[in-house]
Parts: sequence; C-alpha cells; structure tokens
Amino acid sequence: MTAQQNGNVENVSNETDFAQAFQDLARGERTAAALESHLTALEKKIEELLAKADEEERAREEQSKNSRAQPTESSSGDKSASSS
Repeated sequence: MTAQQNGNVENVSNETDFAQAFQDLARGERTAAALESHLTALEKKIEELLAKADEEERAREEQSKNSRAQPTESSSGDKSASSS
C-alpha cells in the first residue's frame, strides 16, 4: 500500500469515527431532552401536590381555630344537668 492510500484509509476511518461520535451525541441530546421533559412534568406534579397539601393544612388549622373559639353547647348543657 502506498503512503497516499494509507492516508486515505485513515481519513475514511476518522470520518467514520466522527460520524459515529456525532450520532452518539445526537442520541445523548435526545435522551437528555426526554429526561428533562419528564423531570419538568414531575416537578409540576410535585408542586401541585404541595400546594394541595398546604391548602388542606390551612383549612384544618382554620377549622381547629374556629372550633376552639366557639364552645360547644353539649359541654355547657352537661354542666347544668350535673349541678341540678
């Protein structure tokens, strides 16, 4: 094989390696984009769940606060029945 032919074989090999590398990079980019999309969807679901949990906690606290502020009639009725 002449030096020129040997150089051509190396160039073809390098071009093939570069083409494969670019294909691998493109595949990696697609995978990264898909993962990012899934993570974004998960973040949205987590934020929705946290917002719902916060809302439910506030409602429970408000309900608890209201029940402590208003004495129940049954407890005052029990006192009058026992003192008679």
